[in-house]
Amino acid sequence: MSVLENLKPKKVFEYFEDITQIPRGSGNIRKISDYLVTFAKQHNLKYRQDEMGNVIIWKDGTAGYENSKPVILQGHIDMVAVKTDDCKKDMEKDGLDLEINEDWLSAKQTSLGGDNGIAVAYALAILDSTDLAHPPLETIFTVDEEIGMLGAEAMDVSDLKGRLFINMDSEDEGVFTVSCAGGATAECILPVRREPVQAKILEIRLEGFSGGHSGIEIDKGRGNANCELGRILLNVFQNVGMRIITVNGGEKDNAIANLSEAAIAVLPEVAEKAKGLIRNTFAEIKEEFRFTDPQMKLVLNEIEEKPVETFTDAATLAAIIMLVNLPNGIQRMNPEMPGMVQTSLNLGILRTEENQVRLSYAVRSSKETEKNYLIEKLRSLTEIFGGTVQCSGIYPGWEYRADSKLRDTAVRAYEVLYGKKPVVEGIHAGLECGLFASKLDHLDAISLGPDMRNVHTTDEILSISSTERTWKLVVKILAMLK
Repeated sequence: MSVLENLKPKKVFEYFEDITQIPRGSGNIRKISDYLVTFAKQHNLKYRQDEMGNVIIWKDGTAGYENSKPVILQGHIDMVAVKTDDCKKDMEKDGLDLEINEDWLSAKQTSLGGDNGIAVAYALAILDSTDLAHPPLETIFTVDEEIGMLGAEAMDVSDLKGRLFINMDSEDEGVFTVSCAGGATAECILPVRREPVQAKILEIRLEGFSGGHSGIEIDKGRGNANCELGRILLNVFQNVGMRIITVNGGEKDNAIANLSEAAIAVLPEVAEKAKGLIRNTFAEIKEEFRFTDPQMKLVLNEIEEKPVETFTDAATLAAIIMLVNLPNGIQRMNPEMPGMVQTSLNLGILRTEENQVRLSYAVRSSKETEKNYLIEKLRSLTEIFGGTVQCSGIYPGWEYRADSKLRDTAVRAYEVLYGKKPVVEGIHAGLECGLFASKLDHLDAISLGPDMRNVHTTDEILSISSTERTWKLVVKILAMLK
């Protein structure tokens, strides 16, 4: 018996339930990709499936819309497949156990895959329809979005004619996303020389910082533990002298570092003064960030004098100067969208290896030229100290369009249906829209979706009523694009 058979819109939830029974974690998408091909064949629709598993399905415009400009509908077919520790399900082979709790749909002991299964369900319901008015449709289903937008990056779009692009991978009803940041990981690599010294060792650990997503939460004013560690080390170096043994902090380049630690060598006669400087500097930092990072704390340990390999004086100074002076945080706000971050970077990972220190930054901007300039700024500063910069994971941004037929139509449709204005905003994180905007000249795009919460977790939920309202919105937008 179907769990969702009494929910509306009926076709949307019918297809959503179908795909929840197909394992489709990122990297495990062949079955869901083939399911879409079977759907296209059964409905006599033109389709293309590439080697990665991306699928495009075409549908002609309905009566009166045959000559309208084609519209692209887009969503990704993979999901973040996670389960609770006590769940016996094999996420590579088993479907999900759906549950309804009042207005919320979830999956028992697993993620739901509403991100972005609901976009797939919307698209299939439209492709299946015989009574909905719409222009010619080019419906794109991409793979492996959750592990780097790999499908969108690799997709050949040369046979697409549409330039009106509706992405359905947003998670807040009534919020239209109209730009996103492009990004890259820039790793600054500083070579260091070591030499033996006889000294006391002080172990410094900063922890309990609030952290957060380096795009979405970069504007919250939170402290970056890696940068604040540099501030402490600078004060000690300038006032008593010391050598770095190791510096390490952060876990992911796209997360604001919530912990960072260093081991430093100091002469025995200045150890107490050094500890005082560390505590005093941390007290200043804690006071400055008392509202954003109230749980931060310092752990300070002393190890008795012994022989130890440290950075040289020059290498210690270079590492500290880079930690303190390489840019971090917001670099520019968007002048067209008040309150929206346009360009930023985050020192997410700090690592010491045998003969080098690696500082890994997540660089973001919706303006491609600003992103590239920021990377070159990192490169030029790093090269002063004999270092290099390596870039990876580069993806393009999606720049705000002042003139957008699709955005204006979507806003009008929302106002007609719900009697109020939607929120129109940009997001300081990556969306597949950016990749498609880089491939399709003059793309006019918008991203929308129903209310979802706790995506990528076993607490993921999807609002049933919001799914219906957003469905009506998508249908209305298509009808108005005659």
